[in-house]
Amino acid sequence: MNREPRCPQKGPYVKKEAAGEKWWCACGGSRSQPYCDGSHAGTGFSPILVQIEEAKTIAWCGCKRSGKKPYCDGTHARV
Repeated sequence: MNREPRCPQKGPYVKKEAAGEKWWCACGGSRSQPYCDGSHAGTGFSPILVQIEEAKTIAWCGCKRSGKKPYCDGTHARV
């Protein structure tokens, strides 16, 4: 089992999101970044469920190492 998630992007995925449920990819292997597509199976990682109450722009963590997962906190600058 890999201890570190893959780093698909050094920088956030900035997306306009509608209200509703989103699953953020925590393993870094999804082809639908920043969302989960099930690629985590067998990795020991699990996606994070986010309930979005109202439409807004979100900066999703792209390096998968944020201290505020699933949101970007600038950690990618040190990856």
